[in-house]
Amino acid sequence: MVSSGRRFTSEHWVTAAAPEVAVTTRGPVPAMDVTRTVRAIGRVLRRHHLDAAARARLTAPSDPEEPTVVQADISGRDITTRVQVTGPRGFAVTFAAERLDRQLARMAAHESRIWPDPARPALARVGEPREIVRRKHRTLLTCTPAEAVAVLDAMDYDAHLFTDVETGEDAVVHWAAEGVRLIRQRATYPPVWSPEVIAASVPIVVDAEPAPRLNPGDAANVLCRKGLPFLFYTDPDSGRGGLLYRRYDDDLALVVPA
Repeated sequence: MVSSGRRFTSEHWVTAAAPEVAVTTRGPVPAMDVTRTVRAIGRVLRRHHLDAAARARLTAPSDPEEPTVVQADISGRDITTRVQVTGPRGFAVTFAAERLDRQLARMAAHESRIWPDPARPALARVGEPREIVRRKHRTLLTCTPAEAVAVLDAMDYDAHLFTDVETGEDAVVHWAAEGVRLIRQRATYPPVWSPEVIAASVPIVVDAEPAPRLNPGDAANVLCRKGLPFLFYTDPDSGRGGLLYRRYDDDLALVVPA
């Protein structure tokens, strides 16, 4: 469930609405980028013959040399999908629209995401421990690993936190070189070979080690010292799983069960 953002001193948000697309901005986003977003995502919706609600969020840093973060979400009766990319000011919107177009085409063709993803390298770097600046409390989906992979793919996540219906444990699926890896809190055996697993478009490899038992501070230390893009762990106090990940501004965010 990794979706990264940027933190700024300004908390002012402006919303622009159109019949097809609603755009929210944060930071010094040029008005032209808002117009470009409405037009570009509108064209993608029409190309795929979608009558669905679309939202976009543009976050621009005060330094024009730093990348803009663009997130686009589409929600309709038959489709729910999301993309998130970064890019230079003036180009990030184009990158996001192109990624959304490819995402919708893949989903229609039942094709999986390509990994490693050249358009979005992993946010992995070794360094001093960073602050956990945001904690997200989420009601986790209880499902099979194959169903979790479908969410991982459709929502353009690099890792997704869910509750494994087979074991009752919190778990994570994430993209890896061999396809998708599954990490549970304790269980290390493969999931039941249900029709959903057999039909999965990418192989699901179970991690040989259970999730480490760490408190959030120690988890942040491990993530930064080892240069990991994210870390799934079991909180010894709550007994639940937590997904810690690095944001685009290099600070950390934590997703925990509600």
